[in-house]
Amino acid sequence: MGLDKHKVMLNIRPMEREVISTCPVCEGRLQVTRLHCNTCGTTIEGEFNVGRFAHLGREQMSLLESFLRSRGNLRELERELGISYPTVRGRVETLLRTLGLGDGPAQPAEPAAAAEPAIDPEMRRSVLERLSRHELTAEQAAAALRGEEPAADTTTQTEDA
Repeated sequence: MGLDKHKVMLNIRPMEREVISTCPVCEGRLQVTRLHCNTCGTTIEGEFNVGRFAHLGREQMSLLESFLRSRGNLRELERELGISYPTVRGRVETLLRTLGLGDGPAQPAEPAAAAEPAIDPEMRRSVLERLSRHELTAEQAAAALRGEEPAADTTTQTEDA
């Protein structure tokens, strides 16, 4: 008894990908302009709203899923994520503001991304090498890694003999 090729093909789905909402080139918002039904072949073109959840980053989507799994119980969410209760509350508040559901101004989808250093990897390596040679203090290196201008240091380290 052989396999029916048609039945086998019905059970194989093409690889599904998550919809992205940000352009990987310029970081602008992407617009969904085409929808297609794989069953009947219907294609609809236009401008479609992907909804507010599509604009969440992976971390925030993961937090939302955990929040739903815990049925909104922040103590249970605290245990699941292994972070403190105030941190859980802060992240949930940020998530709500990102979705436009909380008090205060809306937040960008990935607030953690804005906190990343504004320096390139080569500059980072250079700063860390200078720190290891004691040419910079820990405070100066931390400021440089955050992309800040170095503060005037009256106790500049000198090369001792």
